[in-house]
Amino acid sequence: MTTPRLIYFTSQYPAASHTFIRREVEALRELGVDIESVSVRPPSEGEVVSERDRSEAERTFYILKQSPLSFIAAHLATLLTRPIAYLRTLGLALSHRAPGARGLFLALAHFAECVLLAHELKRRGTTHVHNHFANSAATVGLLATRLLGIGWSFTMHGISETDYPAGLMLGRKIEKADMVACVSWFAQAQGMRLVAPSNWAKMHIVRCGLPFERLPSRSPRGNEARTIICVGRLSPEKGQAGLLRVFALLQRTHPGLRLRLVGDGPDRETLGTLVDELGIARSVSFLGRLSEEDTLEAIAQSDLLVLPSFMEGLPIVLMEAMALGVPAVASRVAGIPELIVDGETGLLFAPSKWDDLKAQIERLLSDSQLYDACAARAREKVMAEFDVHNSAMALARLFQTARHHVTPAVS
Repeated sequence: MTTPRLIYFTSQYPAASHTFIRREVEALRELGVDIESVSVRPPSEGEVVSERDRSEAERTFYILKQSPLSFIAAHLATLLTRPIAYLRTLGLALSHRAPGARGLFLALAHFAECVLLAHELKRRGTTHVHNHFANSAATVGLLATRLLGIGWSFTMHGISETDYPAGLMLGRKIEKADMVACVSWFAQAQGMRLVAPSNWAKMHIVRCGLPFERLPSRSPRGNEARTIICVGRLSPEKGQAGLLRVFALLQRTHPGLRLRLVGDGPDRETLGTLVDELGIARSVSFLGRLSEEDTLEAIAQSDLLVLPSFMEGLPIVLMEAMALGVPAVASRVAGIPELIVDGETGLLFAPSKWDDLKAQIERLLSDSQLYDACAARAREKVMAEFDVHNSAMALARLFQTARHHVTPAVS
């Protein structure tokens, strides 16, 4: 069987919050998979913070970095040589969108991008495109592959893909895909509810994994003040405001407790104001966006990871903490219970139930036997189920056997 010439296509690559994509690409290349990366837009300067990211950025083709003449040339060439395919793809773009003026504008933008992408894919001899997330980039990927008549698949992560507007087209994307990789059973279930059972067989559980050989060692726990770490984008769905209120209450009985927040986002100023209002500024540190290596080091130096999110997929940072032997408390949402078995590999709390979060943090802070048991079992679980090399092998097999029977936009 011929090995596909594979393109990984994303909205932005590399990205500090999506290191798992780069890890997956690296692991596939180690297996000998012919894989290249294409992205809609380049990362900002602050996103490319590691040598691995810089290397990936240098070899990635960016659609929005191409000149207007490149777009015009690709469209003219396609319109002149394959006019029916061009028009049918335009029709698909106009039908695969959210309603309203903004949806129409985005559909035209997706079409403009997809023709340039298809031109580049044809030049490279690409036979299969894989997207991470069922977002706008996945729409562009779908359109480009239908224009060329080549294989297309995507990885589905979580709730963000079922929310508006992406959720409107998610079922149609699943129907048109050759294969869908789902990072959790929860994600797979959300996809299954949108399509007929005849489409279920193309959906497969493929975990995002960790390169365990590159993780730092856990710093020994001493008698100094305990440190809680929370890693994630500073935005409403991550629930950091609730964690800060819980932390203020915990300080009354644990005055030496410290909280470190890693990440940046639209809530940075609001959360800073809340810290001042709660009178906990001396005990809370905003570390901002850190490199992959520095984030792992910060987790390894902490005593407890807390994820207070209202919505998630299958958090990589939770896997990282568990692999490092740092016990975690996380909300019982989406795929998180597939990582944390409550009371065995960590502790769960009901999302937005802040007294429950406070109680669970106190359990781990006060019960050293539970703390050590959760740390040991958590590491065993992620090493058994979330190895990036095993995930890459599973993906390679799926790419190899995907049924590339796609009908081009024109016969």
